[in-house]
Amino acid sequence: MRKFDTKVQHLKYKVLREVARQAWADTLLENVLDIPKTIVPGKTSTMRCCVYKERAILSERVRIAMGGDKENPNVIEVIDIACDECPAAGYEVTDSCRGCLAHRCEDVCKKGAISFDHNHVAHIDKSKCIECGACAKVCPYSAIINRKRPCQIACKVKAISINDDNAAAIDNNKCIQCGACVYQCPFGAISDKSYILNVIDLIKKSDDNSKYKVYAMVAPSISSQFTYAKLGQVVKGLKELGFFTVVEAALGADMVAQAESKELAEKGFLTSSCCPAFVQYIEKSFPQLKEFVSHNLSPMATLAKYIKLTDPTAKVVFIGPCTAKKAEAQLESVKPYVDTVLTFEELQALFDSRDIDITALEEDVLDNASYYGRIFARSGGLSDAVKQGLIEQNIDFELKAIPCDGIEACRTALLRKSKNVLDANFIEGMACVGGCIGGAGCLTHGEKNKSQVDEYGKEALEKAITDAVSLLK
Repeated sequence: MRKFDTKVQHLKYKVLREVARQAWADTLLENVLDIPKTIVPGKTSTMRCCVYKERAILSERVRIAMGGDKENPNVIEVIDIACDECPAAGYEVTDSCRGCLAHRCEDVCKKGAISFDHNHVAHIDKSKCIECGACAKVCPYSAIINRKRPCQIACKVKAISINDDNAAAIDNNKCIQCGACVYQCPFGAISDKSYILNVIDLIKKSDDNSKYKVYAMVAPSISSQFTYAKLGQVVKGLKELGFFTVVEAALGADMVAQAESKELAEKGFLTSSCCPAFVQYIEKSFPQLKEFVSHNLSPMATLAKYIKLTDPTAKVVFIGPCTAKKAEAQLESVKPYVDTVLTFEELQALFDSRDIDITALEEDVLDNASYYGRIFARSGGLSDAVKQGLIEQNIDFELKAIPCDGIEACRTALLRKSKNVLDANFIEGMACVGGCIGGAGCLTHGEKNKSQVDEYGKEALEKAITDAVSLLK
């Protein structure tokens, strides 16, 4: 069974696997230059002009797999040398241009960017064009189109532009680190920094968990991943890697749902704080609404804080579908509790770097959260949990939630709130379409993931939020 949606993901995985394999053996520094040759050996045919360019790009992938540019605070990076296959973006004239006499496109252009050849066919001077689109609007044949690159289409916050070298450039002041561009780039020219070496270092230095204990905290969306194996085998595989134990971030979701429902009733209006990309979006695009963001930490940080309070020897590694979680873990409010973050893509590479076939393992148990904590993984789950939290705590408050499925839906709700025309008192913001199950770090993406999350929720022994949280006391 295929483990990844795309060949781009598979290539990224192979680099991560080889970097991890060398790190386990303490041979990474001496063999780092040979990793591209391992992946693209000899005269292997490539999609690039030559094997040497492919290896040069792989060297950049290795660099990002080792943590990337330390000077760049963004966890998303562009590999410039790999970003050269897309056509130039912007408005262009297609062969649908009939060479008409009206020349409306020329008349409407305020910059004089449009000229005509001897057949009256229009041409756009890119040095003058300001990409306003006025010409496209007036063309009677729809012969002028706006060509956008896949990364620009994927980025709903308009953080990506094209630089002078014709490569994608990310505006860190706009980017919310959701990773949509990472997943959609057909050439893998945009990638998220990996902290897989940090995880290996934590496990190795724990001395079999005798110096300190390394906890693996898995996001509830794990139920829709690793579909070629059983969830219990994944849990066992994590312990085989050297983790002391495996806990559900869904338990942190239960804790947050209980606290957030109470906070909502006290304040009267709230936006969720669980999705770090959504919170970044508010901070960067709707700063006037920051006061409404829930003061609760995310489920990841909430549970990690609890773990470290109860076990001072704990080190916490969060494993999930989200690239923005890597950025969240670096926040001053979260850094003391979460030591580092892995995606599901990186976990697969970690398994294979130790030749762990999880399908051959016995099943272990992962069960310490409620149904409501587990369904946080999909859009609408958080709203359902907050509603349940109000009921269980006997709080008399009428919830009017608006689950926002994807950043465009978030924008609409936030815009309406900023104009005081939103008929809701709780905004559930999920930057990825589908919720966490649509995260860029997933092995697989798809509608089936939602039903798998719901089924996983139904398997929870604790049906009520209060029951799950009471186990902590």
